[in-house]
Amino acid sequence: MKLVLVRHGQSEWNLANLFTGWTDVDLSETGVSEAKQAGKLIKEAGIEFDIAYTSVLKRAIKTCQFILEESDQLWVPMEKSWRLNERHYGALQGLNKAETAEKYGKDQVHVWRRSYNVSPPEMDVEQGKAFRADRRYAMLDEKLVPLTENLEITLERVMPFYEDHIAPSLKQGKNVLVAAHGNSLRALCKYLENISDDVITDLEIATGQPIVFELSDKLEIISKKILTTNE
Repeated sequence: MKLVLVRHGQSEWNLANLFTGWTDVDLSETGVSEAKQAGKLIKEAGIEFDIAYTSVLKRAIKTCQFILEESDQLWVPMEKSWRLNERHYGALQGLNKAETAEKYGKDQVHVWRRSYNVSPPEMDVEQGKAFRADRRYAMLDEKLVPLTENLEITLERVMPFYEDHIAPSLKQGKNVLVAAHGNSLRALCKYLENISDDVITDLEIATGQPIVFELSDKLEIISKKILTTNE
């Protein structure tokens, strides 16, 4: 069976060089093109899906829809979960990355962005209340809605969804699409590929570029391939 991971296309805040996290921003024009191109690559590769999973953020949802549409599979069931959301960037969300580096120093910002277990500063209480009041998260235990996250925490909230939804689908022999975010996908890759805490800090996942895993019935990796327009 195949598991295909795709990071959403460029978002409007990616374009503006802002920390995004759980902020629900849309795809840029380039992001739409990237998402559609991912769907075309998947169609050219002859990959057929049985189910698709995505987050509750529009940039990932739309990417998932564009991929399925461009690969003539828009009918495929799609399941959304907050557990596939991007890593929460805490008080950094909405800030310009370059300006933040000038204020706190490049080294400190690099640690906040890339460290496995160091989190950015928490967002303030009022901002946190606004997120927790959002209909997407209002039914959750408050403890599950973070004020900041690092990759380790992101992995901890992604894994229950993988174990309860994605893995069972794969074990049934289904081909699965996961259209999500840079850090939720990095967390999945860390688990699937058994990447160490030190090495995972260097893993980059490009926007709109499908990563295709072929898995055994024990969900062990048989092969990994990245689909690009250069092939």
